[in-house]
Amino acid sequence: MKPIDLRSDTVTKPTPAMRRAMAEAEVGDDIYGEDPTARRLEELVAERLGLQAALFVPSGTQANQIAMGLHCRLGDEVLADAGSHIIHYESGALSGLWGVQPAPLAGERGLFSPEQVKAAVRTDFIGPRSRLVSLENTHNRGGGKVWPLDRFRAVVDASRAAGLAVHLDGARLFNAAVVTGTPASAWASLTDTTAVCFSKGLGAPAGSAIVGSRELIAEARRLRKRLGGAMRQVGILAAGALYALEHHVERLAEDHVHARRLAAGLAELPGVTVDPGQVETNMVVAEFPGAQADTVAKLAAQGVLAGATGSSPRAVRLVTHLDISAADIDEVLVRIRRGLAG
Repeated sequence: MKPIDLRSDTVTKPTPAMRRAMAEAEVGDDIYGEDPTARRLEELVAERLGLQAALFVPSGTQANQIAMGLHCRLGDEVLADAGSHIIHYESGALSGLWGVQPAPLAGERGLFSPEQVKAAVRTDFIGPRSRLVSLENTHNRGGGKVWPLDRFRAVVDASRAAGLAVHLDGARLFNAAVVTGTPASAWASLTDTTAVCFSKGLGAPAGSAIVGSRELIAEARRLRKRLGGAMRQVGILAAGALYALEHHVERLAEDHVHARRLAAGLAELPGVTVDPGQVETNMVVAEFPGAQADTVAKLAAQGVLAGATGSSPRAVRLVTHLDISAADIDEVLVRIRRGLAG
């Protein structure tokens, strides 16, 4: 029985066409600024996001952490949702790399309000200095929740009024753009920096970009070197990301359809609790009978790979992606039903 992997959209394999693009990529020494494929990718990303410049980096974590280093200094504080990626999934890099502490905000599925920003900003000299607001779109621990543009803009405006910079962790920003029909630039152009990832929904094997003003990206290049992220003939990787950006954005709609189909099917299974109406993009969070670890093991025994999530002790996350078909979704539902019955 072949496993069907729904743990994350990071598990995809490069398509044959993407592999050809990578194999045939024109390359040069990127530290000298001589890799033409990386330059083309960076120019296209900046154009798509409505900002001046971009920098290709190995990972989404590095893109986010370069942004932290650009905007913050020792003893500063970054406001972010309590479930945000920069707090939960980046190995304590805020404090470990930059001496920055988080000010976690109690958002609703990852979304918080302008009022929460205003209330959290530090204005005295005793506490840490509030320096940055970081938003995540779509929100990972929020189950792929999309920031409505009006609410996003209101939070940005409140942040600007308080003198704070704004960073967007847009690892899955193109999912938000496709499902809403809104250009990614509508969110990104409001920020000081935005990070986007090519190795999640877009299906590239590696790589992210940080995007911002020319001045910030020039400094980002220095911080990338400090963090060990500067590479040489990086065009081989950049070609995969470039192919993904040019060919795999609109197809994200298929992943969203598959996720909604999966949620609807799960909602019909006895003992499973899921709200299909909350499935906006490519993530389904469902509550199963029993503890997370037991459910994940039970599903794995049926050839369905899923992941635990922090939303509740019984919640399991299933993520659709480039390598999952409609037939796979039907088979997943058959296997889960069988596993629950067993």
